[in-house]
Amino acid sequence: MNRFSMILALVGLAFTTNAQTKFQPQDTEFYEPKIRVVTTQANAAPSDAIVLFDGSNLNEWVSEKDKSSAPQWTIKNGVLTVTPKTGGIQTKRKFGDMQLHIEWKSPEVIKGEGQGRGNSGLFLSDGAYEIQILDNDDNKTYVNGQAGSLYKQAPPLVEARKPADGWHTYDLLYTAPKFNKDGHLIKRGQVTLLHNGVVVQYNTELQGTTEYIGLPKLRVHGPGSISLQDHGDLVSFRNIWVREL
Repeated sequence: MNRFSMILALVGLAFTTNAQTKFQPQDTEFYEPKIRVVTTQANAAPSDAIVLFDGSNLNEWVSEKDKSSAPQWTIKNGVLTVTPKTGGIQTKRKFGDMQLHIEWKSPEVIKGEGQGRGNSGLFLSDGAYEIQILDNDDNKTYVNGQAGSLYKQAPPLVEARKPADGWHTYDLLYTAPKFNKDGHLIKRGQVTLLHNGVVVQYNTELQGTTEYIGLPKLRVHGPGSISLQDHGDLVSFRNIWVREL
């Protein structure tokens, strides 16, 4: 019997078994293990989230320059703002698969154009993959480099403009790529991103690192830090939290 014939036989057996067995509703119900309870409330992190920034301090972050010193970005009225030329910041903790929430705002004073206006970036896995942060409003640039793009790889499905208060939200689901013990890629990573509640990346596969120049590169890695970019613009952030999946 070849493989195809075996599959047909098994399918036929399954249909026969189901036809002969009289199931009751409770036969396919289960009550263990219990589902963990997560509590939520408006404008707050879920109860099981790791809060990375709540407006009070940067205890969860270090400077990207030396991976150890305190960040030099400013906090005022619960808002974190880039201090240009001090370098990016990254989390002390490392993450793999996760749900990430972050809110960001372009500078109040509009200046520059293209990639020179309100530019920052949300990086995953020790800088391997960038979700672009940029002032999109009436600002022409390459579409795979605008806000909501997987930088230089995948443009957003739609362009989500900023709300009246200027604060954007990113809600990200990240599935990290998987490598075997020999360093071979066995499953590509994926990102799904909601920008201001609108899906702009949907199970987008990571083709490799997000490079400024050149094609994506394969970088073997495990869990990594989350980082925010200092691109020289006064981009602000608030309400950052993550749930490990």
